[in-house]
Amino acid sequence: MKNKIRMVSQFWVLPLMVAALSMSGVALAQDSSSAKSSSLSVKDKTFMKKAAKGGMMEVAMGNLASQNAQSDDVKSFGKKMVTEHSKAGEELKSIASQKGVTLPAKEPTVKWSSDKAYMSTMVKDHEKDLAEFQEQAKTGSDPELKKFAEDTAKMVQEHLDLAKETQSKLQ
Repeated sequence: MKNKIRMVSQFWVLPLMVAALSMSGVALAQDSSSAKSSSLSVKDKTFMKKAAKGGMMEVAMGNLASQNAQSDDVKSFGKKMVTEHSKAGEELKSIASQKGVTLPAKEPTVKWSSDKAYMSTMVKDHEKDLAEFQEQAKTGSDPELKKFAEDTAKMVQEHLDLAKETQSKLQ
């Protein structure tokens, strides 16, 4: 009788262990997928959305500048904004996709008024953007997003310097 009970209990222990291990594997898989989006703080997500919107604005305005500017320097600056902000935007989209963050996709509506107004806007925007990217690079919670912010801040600094130089040629 003891052998029969021992054999029956051993028979049930193995399936219970397999079931328990299977359930823990499912739990771990769920944890790792939810960890993707939960690893980002609200501040990180807000930064990503603002950066995406700002980048789309730079591209839209750059397109207008490259088509409508009177100055060749302003046209060249506009083309540079389109090329480099488009590239940064694609990189940000890739990071957002990996992290489960949906970025705004609506193209901004922009109007052209003059070379001077455009360059003034570019100086102000790049000053503001530079501060935001530097802050994210220092205080962000996600290492990949911090690296993106750090690298992009260098590009924004170059754009700011070029915007100031181009602006000074117009006055």
